[in-house]
Amino acid sequence: MNDRAAVSVNQASNQPPQLVGYNAWEQDPILRAAVEREGGGWISERAHQLGELVGSEHMQLLADQANRNLPQLRTHDRYGERIDAVDYHPAYHELMAHAFGAGLHSIAWKARHDGAFVARAALNYLWNQAENGISCPVTMTFAAVQVLRKDADITAEWEPKLLADAYDPNPLHVSQKRAVTVGMAMTEKQGGSDLRSNQTSATELADGAYALEGHKWFCSAPMSDGFLTLARTGAGVTCFFAPRSLADGARNAIHIQRLKDKCGNRSNASSEIEYHGAWARRLGEDGRGIATLIEMAHLTRFDIVVASAGMMRGALNQALLHCEHRQAFGKRLVEQPLMQNVLADLALESEAATLLAMRLARALDRSAHDPQERLLSRILTPVAKYWLAKRNPAFMFEAMECLGGNGYVEEAPLARFYREAPVNSIWEGSGNVACLDVLRSMRKEPECIAVLLSEIRTGASGDRHLALLVDAIETQLAETGGIEQRARRIVEMAALALQASLMARHAAPAAADAFFSSRVQGDWGHAFGTLPGGSRCDEIIERSRFN
Repeated sequence: MNDRAAVSVNQASNQPPQLVGYNAWEQDPILRAAVEREGGGWISERAHQLGELVGSEHMQLLADQANRNLPQLRTHDRYGERIDAVDYHPAYHELMAHAFGAGLHSIAWKARHDGAFVARAALNYLWNQAENGISCPVTMTFAAVQVLRKDADITAEWEPKLLADAYDPNPLHVSQKRAVTVGMAMTEKQGGSDLRSNQTSATELADGAYALEGHKWFCSAPMSDGFLTLARTGAGVTCFFAPRSLADGARNAIHIQRLKDKCGNRSNASSEIEYHGAWARRLGEDGRGIATLIEMAHLTRFDIVVASAGMMRGALNQALLHCEHRQAFGKRLVEQPLMQNVLADLALESEAATLLAMRLARALDRSAHDPQERLLSRILTPVAKYWLAKRNPAFMFEAMECLGGNGYVEEAPLARFYREAPVNSIWEGSGNVACLDVLRSMRKEPECIAVLLSEIRTGASGDRHLALLVDAIETQLAETGGIEQRARRIVEMAALALQASLMARHAAPAAADAFFSSRVQGDWGHAFGTLPGGSRCDEIIERSRFN
């Protein structure tokens, strides 16, 4: 082969540019409008800074490095001493520093503005467009504040460091650190989601603390500075807080047995642990551990809702960029009618997810002083968690297919997103658990139903089909026989109806019409790209394209 031929073979033609050098906040009008409308617009300066980072080449490099270089477990040092250390690639530590430095874990608790949960949701949404493993320690640290406040002494000692906008990975006692993180260790191998079957035991010590004995099948982020956990006392399953390092400098007797080889992100370590007399303090009432943790689960599920919506937006960005620059069969992909249908369908799903996540954030913001919003947040959290987490894997697959083979290889972030997507449904209660929680909310506080239906009806006045869907939901709820068997169907109907209502109120007419005609009126197939004829796909795509 001559030199000229060699050059032509090695030149890459008809390939899209890398998606870098953009601002994920400034160039997303759908997100900015939702955040402003729901009361968090004051976060714009900080969101601008994070959006710049998320769209940078450096951030993408860090995400790739942190997920290619797996955490390594060192149970003992060279002298045989137990150290239970996990070593991470430097990219992981830099990502942690960026996330905690931006206040992703703290701003909802520290902000002196209305709309603090909406503002935090905006940051979390942006972050999850780039890297998902770091979201685990961020979410747990954020949600732990609510539970730790049940003990004044723990709050006084830990909260200032929990809310510090900094990252300190050194394995030291809280008194010697400038910032701390918190992890969780709840499930056991014999019970999984059935926490009432936990067997880890807690024995009270002379100083009022407890010694824990037992195992935990999943302990995420095992290098956290403290862990919320469950153990059994004479009164039943109780919540405890176990620090990683003790006041005398010794390591607590929390032994890491192995790291999990996960389907999803590789940046964050998940582990199996054993307690061998681990020192812990009780949180909440004796024997009421599961009830103590409900508020934390409410917040972690909220984060899953926002993360799922953020991942959809990140995947949509990749699909749109590729299809705008890739030529096939004589046209750019974005000009091909069938591909337009696929992209428009993905854009509708992404926008509806964004609106749902931000509406939930507003409900959480107002729940402390508005009984209606508290009821809405109670039922909407598991509804949104179930639905967006279920939609996420299918969305990632379709976005990956838009890129074809380039999306299937690990160089593209879509492969990482696709592997990560299922965990949002599995973590903090699988699909069945979330749906049963919806029914539990309805039974415990029946007013939830009226509040949810009222919220849906706000956008139903102009559409007969949505009004009929609301009627169908009421009919399903009225038929109490076999309701658990129908729980998924009921939750799906409620989620779609609320998304349609939000789209009717806030989306452009072309997007709202297409969402209604496909998701509500039933003129929709079983995969993305099956919008009915007459859908204004080009207008829908343009609305979601980065400006």
